[in-house]
Amino acid sequence: MFRTRNNLSIGILGSIGRACIIQVLNNGIGLPILFCLLFRRYCSDEKQVKEMVEQAVKKFGKIDILVNNAGIVFDVPFNERTIEQWKRTLEVNLIGTFICSRIVAKFMRKQKSGSIINISSTNGEHTYHPDSIDYSASKAGVINLTKSLAMELGPNIRVNSVAPGWVDTDMNKELPENYLKKELQRIYLKRIAKPEEIAKAVLFLASDDASYVNGITLIVDGGDQR
Repeated sequence: MFRTRNNLSIGILGSIGRACIIQVLNNGIGLPILFCLLFRRYCSDEKQVKEMVEQAVKKFGKIDILVNNAGIVFDVPFNERTIEQWKRTLEVNLIGTFICSRIVAKFMRKQKSGSIINISSTNGEHTYHPDSIDYSASKAGVINLTKSLAMELGPNIRVNSVAPGWVDTDMNKELPENYLKKELQRIYLKRIAKPEEIAKAVLFLASDDASYVNGITLIVDGGDQR
């Protein structure tokens, strides 16, 4: 259930971001919807984020919900991993989440309300892949950041994260078929998630039904044997 909501801020308009928007519309949350950051390169640019958020608040009055959904991954063997790839992954996945949260929280604190949802990953919890070691580290950082933000921004602002397992996203379209079959054997439901299934978890955490849910990471992975 939602009371009136004016804005939904999406970190990046990928598969999960699009699914979140559809869920918002299907649940009758008031427009306008704020597409705050549409490209990965912006989310770690503090000046760009600040300008976009300020323009949004000026136009719409407030931001009720922030979804930090930016994410990149470089699948590269451990010995071939570069420092530049490490830095870029951390900039987008972790530092960008911090920047967006800090800037939006400034306005949420003034209005004494708000909900922030960070998209992490089961890679940050228990599914370890050496070929994406920087991605896993960044998503573990998002989980820790979520808990710290929940402590810092309470009692009026809730901060939670969603940790998806395998999802049918643009990022995962090029996975080798044999590799995906092997991964599916570890999942109790024997399939990967649809983006809308992750979006529904995000929508729950953003809603008034989750008014006493704070500082958690909601794992949405279909059950995983690891």
